[in-house]
Amino acid sequence: MEFDVVQGDIAAQSADALVNAAGTSLRMGSGVAGALRREAGDAINEVAMEQGPVDLGAVAVTDAYELDAEYVVHAAAMPHYGDGEATAESIRDATRNALEAADERDCRSVVLPALGCGVAGFDLEDGAAIIAEEIREYDPETLEDVRFIAYSNEEVETVRSVADA
Repeated sequence: MEFDVVQGDIAAQSADALVNAAGTSLRMGSGVAGALRREAGDAINEVAMEQGPVDLGAVAVTDAYELDAEYVVHAAAMPHYGDGEATAESIRDATRNALEAADERDCRSVVLPALGCGVAGFDLEDGAAIIAEEIREYDPETLEDVRFIAYSNEEVETVRSVADA
């Protein structure tokens, strides 16, 4: 399985599955979720919320609507907004469950952000190390291309420094 760190807007990526940095309510507010909602349309938020709330670390899957993907995997690495912060365990579980959800749907490519490291308050360097470890340890059925995306040059350099991708 190829693993790379890329810079950009997740909502502009082309892949079989895009991973949303979700809270347990699955409400798509700001950050990664907001970017995906703006490009996909409001229906994605409605359908995601119908599947919630989910447990911390769990995922829900929706159609990608207007995004250049088949699916959006909503990975709940953080509690509902305002109800706490992401933890190493929640980031680890959300990453593994997102990879499994994409793999179960026969996806060959997936793009995921630094789950739990934005508004959820987890340190980017520590979170990126956890995510990279989960990606490296994952034994895929169909996944061939995993891209870890960061928005700014500075974030990309931080992720690359710990991800060895």
